[in-house]
Amino acid sequence: MTKSAMPDPTLTLRGAALYRGWLVPEAQARLVAEVRAVVAAAPLFRPVTPSGRAMSVRMTSAGKLGWVSDRRGYRYEPRHPDGMVWPPVPETALGVWRALVDGGRDPDCCLVNFYEPEARMGMHQDRDEADFDWPVVSISLGDEALFRVGSTSRGGPTESAWLQSGDVIVLGGAARLAHHGVDRLRPGSSRLLRGPGRINLTMRVVT
Repeated sequence: MTKSAMPDPTLTLRGAALYRGWLVPEAQARLVAEVRAVVAAAPLFRPVTPSGRAMSVRMTSAGKLGWVSDRRGYRYEPRHPDGMVWPPVPETALGVWRALVDGGRDPDCCLVNFYEPEARMGMHQDRDEADFDWPVVSISLGDEALFRVGSTSRGGPTESAWLQSGDVIVLGGAARLAHHGVDRLRPGSSRLLRGPGRINLTMRVVT
């Protein structure tokens, strides 16, 4: 789909644009296969926060840089914690980015988060990148997740929506630094994956 034919967002949540069902089932299945190839090359790991608390999601990355977190802090690195370089960003994910982001630049990082049924993601900002003019593009695969987005400051009003498999969220413009998170999953709401859970890919320009 060309940008000239791109539809308006299905809805906006405090400036975050939600494109409901952007990826059809066949594209979702193709992207899952591509993600499995990423995980085979750069296995999932469970990061810890700088305070030493283990996150409830497991993750890996694709692209020139990958996001990591440990006692040294939050940052991007050119290699997986086990030492290998990150594999390329999946082509299906790149297609989503190129359709929704103007500017002719591909993402430096595609962060892959795997949510097991009890996993959560607390409210946070994506602010480890050097240039906030580029959006963060997020793809949901698998079980539905209750996504919540607020403002650029902590506290205050928030809006929520259940993200379904194939949905895409774009955090750009005034919403680029909005706090956002995942409150819970709806296990068994999708048959895309081999079992319950959710894959979330978030693409961003880093440098």
